[in-house]
Amino acid sequence: MASIGLRGFMEQHNLLPLLTVNEIEISYRNKIPYQERIPVTHSATAYRILRATWDETKLELLEQFKILLLDRQNHCLAISDIATGGMAACIVDPKVVFVTALKANAAGIILAHNHPSANLQPSPQDLALTRKLFLSGKLLDIAVLDHLIVTDRGYYSFVDEGCMPC
Repeated sequence: MASIGLRGFMEQHNLLPLLTVNEIEISYRNKIPYQERIPVTHSATAYRILRATWDETKLELLEQFKILLLDRQNHCLAISDIATGGMAACIVDPKVVFVTALKANAAGIILAHNHPSANLQPSPQDLALTRKLFLSGKLLDIAVLDHLIVTDRGYYSFVDEGCMPC
């Protein structure tokens, strides 16, 4: 059997495209003018934004997880639905949270989820998830500013209650 050279081997096995590095072009355009973005300086403002946009038919039925995406001045860029679960739990993938924040060019995020039971107290799972996302945000230089538990009766703010990780 005749020996083929390295280049011939690469051509025969279609390996030449592997030597070309794909390029990514990054561009960003926010459709909401700066002057129309709502400043979020208190948990009450975040709660009002979330309640105004939350699907009322799901609030007491299914647990949902959302994030408020904020610019460097804490003006709201957008609200993103991250996950919907069942009546007692919702699985949140940190990769989905932060890919969303990165795509929106967010400097900070506020986490939010509802408790269909209307219980405003955070569960051990809520505390663990908050810590995990807080630490992930530090690594990516995306501030996790608060975590709200939303119900139709009110809200619980991890920051206001001193439960936010340091």
